[in-house]
Amino acid sequence: MSNLSTSPTHLPIQPGILQTITAHGRYLSFDLKSADELHASLARLLPLVDGERVVLGFGHTLVSALDVQIPGLHDFTGIEGSRVRLPATPAALWCWLRENERTDLVHQTRRILRALLPAFELQHTVEAFRSGNGHDLTGYEDGTENPKDQAAVDAAFVQGQGEGYDGASFAAVQQWQHQFDKFEAMAELDQDNMMGRRRSDNEELDDAPVSAHVKRTAQESFNPEAFVLRRSMPWADMLNAGLHFVAFGKSFYAFEAQLRRMSGAEDKHTDALFTISKPVSGSYYWCPPMLDGKPDLRALKLA
Repeated sequence: MSNLSTSPTHLPIQPGILQTITAHGRYLSFDLKSADELHASLARLLPLVDGERVVLGFGHTLVSALDVQIPGLHDFTGIEGSRVRLPATPAALWCWLRENERTDLVHQTRRILRALLPAFELQHTVEAFRSGNGHDLTGYEDGTENPKDQAAVDAAFVQGQGEGYDGASFAAVQQWQHQFDKFEAMAELDQDNMMGRRRSDNEELDDAPVSAHVKRTAQESFNPEAFVLRRSMPWADMLNAGLHFVAFGKSFYAFEAQLRRMSGAEDKHTDALFTISKPVSGSYYWCPPMLDGKPDLRALKLA
């Protein structure tokens, strides 16, 4: 996660997607409550979205309510043939708040909620944070295989589609809840084999089993290759914790290809990660490009 290079790009992207993970994060998802108030609420929201401290995504239901289409955008509905449960929890609007001070996170949230009422209703909130140098709460480094520099840009952002589209990104979001008692009961070698890496030095295991998470998700092993830009953060509440998985791509292809293999839909082998962690949500969003410091919503017919 935080080891990602942040080289500049000519594309009008939301820069927070490429930047280093902040100390604190909050993910807000909203349902559309009143179409009559939709345009007024969005007009209040847009000045708050700089693409850096606040990354914005639109769900299929909201795009449909605006009576437009974004090529490639649809709701997450699971994976056909999956051997594990993959919950689908679509939402109309998604905000990823990124701050290094929790105080700023509190006030940013208040401003966004105030702007979106009464058209939107808060569906779900996830409190997130940086762990170490970008580690999952199991102690393993997350995002080790993230593409770097121009490869990250090529994987994560739309290009060659024209103004209002170029610089956009498709976000796949899943909240994973870890079962720490199961994980901690495993021998260290079994934990490493489950991940396909040694926790001690982050080295990949050549002899890891076929179910190892690293082998299930090796991005270069797909045809075509399935590279995503992972921007996940650990999360926790009073009783539960895990990883809030977020992957940005130029389409949903790479995410779906990896999840198809992880879930056993491709070859009947499920990812060993499912033995100690379960997804409890699943949603897709279109993250618009930027124009003059604000989200570019020309593709949504909102100048």
